[in-house]
Amino acid sequence: MSVIILADLRGKGGFVNKDTVAGGYGSRFTGDSFATRLGVHLRGIAQNVPSIHIGYLADIFAAAGHEVIHTRDDRPVDGDLALVLTSLVDYKHECEWAQKARGRGIRVGFFGQPATHLPELFNGAGDFIISGEPEAAALKIAAGEDPNGLILSPAVADLDSLPFPRWDQVKMRRFAHASRDHFGLVRALPMLTSRSCPEHCTYCPHRITADFRARSVANVIAEMQELCKIYKRPHIVIRDPLYTLDRERCFRIAEQIRALDLDVTYECETRMDDLDEELIRSMHASGLREISFGVESPDPVVLRKVARRFIPHEHMRNMINLCWELGVATIAFYVIGFLQDTEESIEELIRFSMDLDSTFANFKILTPYPGTPQFKQLNPLIFETDWEKFDGYTLTFRHPALTPKLARLMLGMAYSRYFFRPSQLCNILGRHRYARHPRFRRADEWVWQKQASRDRSWRVRPESPMSALPEATNV
Repeated sequence: MSVIILADLRGKGGFVNKDTVAGGYGSRFTGDSFATRLGVHLRGIAQNVPSIHIGYLADIFAAAGHEVIHTRDDRPVDGDLALVLTSLVDYKHECEWAQKARGRGIRVGFFGQPATHLPELFNGAGDFIISGEPEAAALKIAAGEDPNGLILSPAVADLDSLPFPRWDQVKMRRFAHASRDHFGLVRALPMLTSRSCPEHCTYCPHRITADFRARSVANVIAEMQELCKIYKRPHIVIRDPLYTLDRERCFRIAEQIRALDLDVTYECETRMDDLDEELIRSMHASGLREISFGVESPDPVVLRKVARRFIPHEHMRNMINLCWELGVATIAFYVIGFLQDTEESIEELIRFSMDLDSTFANFKILTPYPGTPQFKQLNPLIFETDWEKFDGYTLTFRHPALTPKLARLMLGMAYSRYFFRPSQLCNILGRHRYARHPRFRRADEWVWQKQASRDRSWRVRPESPMSALPEATNV
C-alpha cells in the first residue's frame, strides 16, 4: 500500500476556479472595483465545490488499497506519490508545490487540461505528466505501474465503467452553494453526467481533449442514490457543458428522481434553445433549482463568426420568465472582447443583459485558449506571454477597439450596472414581480444615467488601442 496525495491547491490572487471551469484551464476573478471585489467574496461561497476529477481519483486509489490524502494548502504533506491538478491560471504555484514535495522524496505527477495541452509548463517540476483524462492512467498507477515522463491517458469510452467519486476521501469545503429553496448554505457536490461537448464554438476549450460521451440514466441515478445515503438533501452541481442535449434522457432522469423519491436539488448548464416549458417543468419537479446558459453576445453576426448558433431572444425571455414563475434561478454568461466589439456594442450588451433579466449574470473577457480554433486564429495578435493572464478576465490579444485597461474597466462597468440597479434588489430577495414595476424601471434608468456619467469620466480613450500595446508575439 502506498500513500497517495491528491493536490487540488487553493489558488492565489482573487477567486481561482479550476477543474471543469474553462474546460479545465480554470479562471481567476480579481477585484479592482467595488462590484468585482464583492464578486470575489460571493464566488468564494456560491461556487465553492470540490474538484470532481479529484473525487474520481480518490475512489480509484482507495479501491486499490492505497491510503489517500487530499490537500488544498501549502503545508507539507508526507506520502509516496502526489498527483497535482493543474490549471493555467495558477500553474506557477502548482509547480512550486511539486518541487517542494519532490524535495521531501515524493514522486510527483501532473494532470488536467494544461498538463495535456501545455506539458512544457511543468517540465522539470515533477516526475511525470498525464496527458488526457486522468482515470485510465490512474488505474494503471494504482495497480502498481511505475509512472515516468509523459503518460498518454486515453479517454474512457464507457463512462458507466468508472466508479463514483469518493467524497469521503476529499476534504469538503465548509461552505458550499447557496440554495434558493431556503436561506443558508447547503452541501453541494459536482457531477458529470457526460464529458466534452458536441458543439463547434471556436472559443470553447471543453471539447479539445476528447469526444463527447454520456452516461446512462441508470448510472446517473445510481450515483444520486449513493449521495443521498451519505448526505442529507445534497445539492448536485451538474458540470456538463450541455446537460439537456438529449431531451429524452433528461426527462428519464427527472422521472427516476421522482419515482425513487430522491431528496436532492440540482443545477445544470445548457443552451436555452435546448429547453422548452415541458422540460423545465419536469426538471423543476425533480429538484432543478438553477440553470446556467451562454448568451455570449446578442449580435447574431458576432456569434456566426465564432460558429455559435444564434438563440432567438424571445425564446430566452420566455424560458427565463418561466423560471421566475417556478423559482428556478438563471445565470446568463456574456463575453466582452469579440473582434467586432466596440465600447458602444459592449454598452448595448449590458443593456441587453438587464432587459433579459436573468437572476444573475457572469461577464468575461474573450480568452483564446490553447488548443481551440480561436487560439490559432488570434495567435498573430496575442501579445501576452504570461500564461497565468489567460484567466477569462484579462485581454491577452491586440484588439482593434479595446486596450487591456479599457476592457477591464468595461468589465467592471458591466458588473456594477447589472448588479447595482434598484430592481436587482427585488430579484435577489425573490420578489421579481415588483422588479418590473414602472417605478423600479424609472429608478433603473436613473441609476444607469448616473453610472454612465461616472464611467465616462473614468475611461481613457487612447487614440489608437492597437499602437498602445506591445508587438504581438507567439506564446
